[in-house]
Amino acid sequence: MFTIDEFPDRTIAIDGKEYLYFGGTSYLGLQTDAEFQSLFINNIKKYGTAYSASRKSNIRISIFDEVDAYLAKIIGSEACVTMSSGYLAGQLVCTYFSQPDYQLFYAPHTHSALFKNQQELFASWTELENAIKQNSNKTVILFLDSIDFHGDNFPDYNFLKNLPLKDIILVVDDSHGIGITGENGGGSFKLLQSLATKELLVSCSLGKGFGIQAGAIFGSNNMINALKNTQFFGGASPATPASLATLKDASSLIATKRKQLAENMDLFLKNISNRSLFVYAEGHPTFIFQNEILANYLQENGIIVTNFRYPTENDSLMSRIVLSASHTNEDISRLCNILNSFPIKS
Repeated sequence: MFTIDEFPDRTIAIDGKEYLYFGGTSYLGLQTDAEFQSLFINNIKKYGTAYSASRKSNIRISIFDEVDAYLAKIIGSEACVTMSSGYLAGQLVCTYFSQPDYQLFYAPHTHSALFKNQQELFASWTELENAIKQNSNKTVILFLDSIDFHGDNFPDYNFLKNLPLKDIILVVDDSHGIGITGENGGGSFKLLQSLATKELLVSCSLGKGFGIQAGAIFGSNNMINALKNTQFFGGASPATPASLATLKDASSLIATKRKQLAENMDLFLKNISNRSLFVYAEGHPTFIFQNEILANYLQENGIIVTNFRYPTENDSLMSRIVLSASHTNEDISRLCNILNSFPIKS
């Protein structure tokens, strides 16, 4: 574990030594981008630093509805509602369906944002499929992550195609996809919608692909209105208006950053000699591995990657190389040269 004094960009300083940083979730590098920060500062001057009232208040700021509609158009859903975090967005959906008429099922590796009372994950898709097909009395709610960091879901979602989807309400956490995958950063919503589920809800953090502290839920008009009419939504403080306004104002910058990220991924894949070191999904900038020796080798050669146990110290080690739009061609080339020199034991 390392402690630093500022947000990690493409490089970080540890004990006076500079390292290239290929970790975190700032996929577009917006948090440290000067233009993005300038837009954010201007919006803080207009909207203030926080908004600590309910969206049900008799005084309402128009930017909330504007950004909800803006995001719904990008993602391709009928409606959207924003929250103060991706975790809270997931908890709103989970709480809504925690009723006697529904049976909740959790796919392998589903993020805890979608849990209530530490629901048990299924160890395999085969076990999950059998359990769902045996259910006959309640409406099935299936929770899963789009980017599960095991290569099982995005981009093909093949396991879903074995299920009776017309009878299933599908809830997908697309926190690591929204803003960077899909057409115009729309994530997986349109693809999942084509599977013709009984109902589709996608929740996410907006802090990874869009660089702001907020979350969102996408779905049908009826479903989003139902969520907005809950005590959970009415009692929660919303995302800061300045953050939401910045997301909208930075649309052209975000598109440029997304293009740069795609170029960085292409450069990496063209220059890495042994892709078998990693598990990765086409179109996503994370490259997962379970090799402590490799993580140490990278650090010894001036590169820090994501490498810790998540979400608790009792969970498995999560090691991954993360490319961002802020990395330069030289950064990518250096990373590839070091990886290509890693001694692989036969």
